[in-house]
Amino acid sequence: MHQPIDGIIPVMLTPLTEQGALDLEGLDRLVDWYLDHGADALFAVCQSSEMQLLSLDERVTLARRTLARAAGRVPVIASGHVSDDRQAQLDELLAVAETGVDGVVLVTNRLDPQRLGAATWRDNLDWLLERLPAELPLGLYECPAPYRRLLSDEELSYCAQSGRFVVLKDVSCDLATVQRRVELVRGTPLAIVNANAAIAHEAMLAGARGFSGVFTNFHPDLYKWLLVQGPDHPELARELANFLSLSAVTETLGYPKNAKVHQQRLGTFESTFSRVVRDDVLEKFWALGVILDQIRDGAEHYRRKIGDAR
Repeated sequence: MHQPIDGIIPVMLTPLTEQGALDLEGLDRLVDWYLDHGADALFAVCQSSEMQLLSLDERVTLARRTLARAAGRVPVIASGHVSDDRQAQLDELLAVAETGVDGVVLVTNRLDPQRLGAATWRDNLDWLLERLPAELPLGLYECPAPYRRLLSDEELSYCAQSGRFVVLKDVSCDLATVQRRVELVRGTPLAIVNANAAIAHEAMLAGARGFSGVFTNFHPDLYKWLLVQGPDHPELARELANFLSLSAVTETLGYPKNAKVHQQRLGTFESTFSRVVRDDVLEKFWALGVILDQIRDGAEHYRRKIGDAR
């Protein structure tokens, strides 16, 4: 019996040294931080992990180390197929699967990297499904890079009815789409998990089975309260949802490096080095330091409020 892949699923950062190497001790502390702050599963080797700029050996190391540190406390899923060629993608997926992760996630845009259309997407999907272990739980990720490739209703239904897929990280950023998708997969093993903070609360109320957005790197515990306790406290839930939505606008100010700055300030790891964002984000975005302080203080404010509401 596989563990469910739903709830609050942080999209993990990759701690790096100032020289750009993997900081595995920092990764251990980061895993602990996620679990101490309400994570129900961990998504290692994703876009927030800078997977497009990691070698296959590094992707495999991250998946294996995350799984070891989680030590069965929560399930760990991982992606990491970044190539255009489908044989290379299969090699990448199998290498990640061999780490023993609880699920391997297919990136939807990799199934049609040249944007040739639905027939190509379906052909590449079927080709991979024939070659991936039948017992391996799979996920789907509408990763925005290098382009956002949303699933059609027909494609989602096909995946859900196959019984192979257990989670979709939805990046439609559209509540009506989330609502429709929840109905499309009803009665199948596939959980819809929204990734957009602006609709997080409404998506949960509509049946989305969790949240997996970038601000799980700042305050996953607040999303956890919204999911679990929010329906019992509708006024506070709406107020908190507004704070979470406004905080998440900061993604545009140098993410994922700004999240690394936040974690550095918490003492989780030492370096904010990023292969994706080379700028000094505190210098480039002159108000970012103050904004990060405000987000930290706002999160503490809401932690006190939800504590009083129990």
